[in-house]
Amino acid sequence: MTDQAGIAEETPSAGWRGKFAGLALAVAVFSVLWFMAGALGSKYGLWSWQFGLGVMYLGWGIIVAGGALAMSILALIIGLAAAPRKRPVMLSLGALLISGLVAGRLAGIGAGAESLPPLHDIQTDWSDPIVFSETLMAIREADGATNPVLAAPTIPEAAEGRWPGLGGRLVSEVQEEAEFDPETMKEPEDAAYPYSFDTVILEGDLAGIAESAEQVATGMGWEIVTPASTQSADLETQVEAIETSAWFGFKDDIAVRLRAVDEGVAVDVRSTSRVGLSDLGANAKRVDLYLTELKRVAAT
Repeated sequence: MTDQAGIAEETPSAGWRGKFAGLALAVAVFSVLWFMAGALGSKYGLWSWQFGLGVMYLGWGIIVAGGALAMSILALIIGLAAAPRKRPVMLSLGALLISGLVAGRLAGIGAGAESLPPLHDIQTDWSDPIVFSETLMAIREADGATNPVLAAPTIPEAAEGRWPGLGGRLVSEVQEEAEFDPETMKEPEDAAYPYSFDTVILEGDLAGIAESAEQVATGMGWEIVTPASTQSADLETQVEAIETSAWFGFKDDIAVRLRAVDEGVAVDVRSTSRVGLSDLGANAKRVDLYLTELKRVAAT
């Protein structure tokens, strides 16, 4: 029969180093829960999105993520300093992995906010802006939307401090400068937005393309507000929808305008956020993904 005391002597405890590594792991897990709480609390109305994003994420979140990362690194150094190493090193590595991912995600958000222009309203044709229906505008108003929907919006002067030279400029001009231009840029990644936004011409009849437009919108998880309906008087229709973000519950409004032209159907898209100055590129990405999918569906 094996002597239990002998086993204890052969597998010495890591003592306070193991406990510190365990604490570092607990703090790393707490940092994940912290950011989840910040986002989901905003989504379910426990606090405002300004508090969840501005305070819990970009304010206190920097301290939480930085503290968890520093504690994980310290725990790993201490764990490697002397034997036994297995328990403290394994716990420290787990803490470092979790805290590193959290810190990296937070750094990515910060980098995106700095590198992207302060836009929250994107569309393919600013020369002939898409106008949201009264129904969608009423929904925005009832939901407390603070961003207006204008034909020629400008970037608020208040943005000048953070984005020098952009305050007061037309959104259409800033968007165009942020888009990928194959004539002046080598790779899409050279642009703030690796996309080019233009009216898309699709072959087919208005009713068929409108049906595909609504199908794609539904497939992307959007809530349809205004379904497709051909207006024979002017051969134009519009599909309108709302997309709600998974974490903070931000609601963005989208309109897809379809017009019958000689070549087929001209498709334009507008996507705009209800709150906030910068959307971190969400609307631009949404417009590009939507048009890419619609072209695929329409070609089949």
